[in-house]
Amino acid sequence: MYAIVKTGGKQYRVEQGQRLLVERLAAPEGGDVTLEPVLYRSDEVVFDKAALHEVTVTAKVLGHVRGEKLRVFKFKPKRGYKRRTGHRQDLTQLEVTQIARGKARTSPKAAAAQAPAGDQLEPQAAAPKAPAKPRAAKPPAAKPAAAKPAKAAAAKPAKPAAEKRGAAKPAAAKRGAAKPARKPAAKPEEEPKGGS
Repeated sequence: MYAIVKTGGKQYRVEQGQRLLVERLAAPEGGDVTLEPVLYRSDEVVFDKAALHEVTVTAKVLGHVRGEKLRVFKFKPKRGYKRRTGHRQDLTQLEVTQIARGKARTSPKAAAAQAPAGDQLEPQAAAPKAPAKPRAAKPPAAKPAAAKPAKAAAAKPAKPAAEKRGAAKPAAAKRGAAKPARKPAAKPEEEPKGGS
């Protein structure tokens, strides 16, 4: 009898009493974990989703370990690029304690929903609360006006209107304005080739 279970995005073939390493699970050491079966095989083969709800695969957490170191080397030729890093995967060591097919298993949420209403605790009747007092809106705090020193204003002379930004510039100074055409440079006159 064996089962194929899915955990950590991988599938494992497990038998009762087998130990295996899987991706890190959020379970304490010594605790029990229920694995999701994908296939169950004993006298008959079960891989139907409805029938797999009857199959339970339980494992005990032996410990949390790290895998062996993997070397990662990146290289790009003719560019002087080399990077070497390492990686150790976080793993959980499990021992399969039970593979069984029986009653349909239920999730904790479904079990809570199926519990009779008498078992649940009745909420205590709370005393009526006094209505909360509305908070008064605070007026915005007025900032005191900072007095500017008189000599700072007097120290800077006012610029004439022509120097201010945005003032009209002469057309020749503007970018893209038509420039006067250049006169071609005068070529020196050539002497006749026949010697004299």
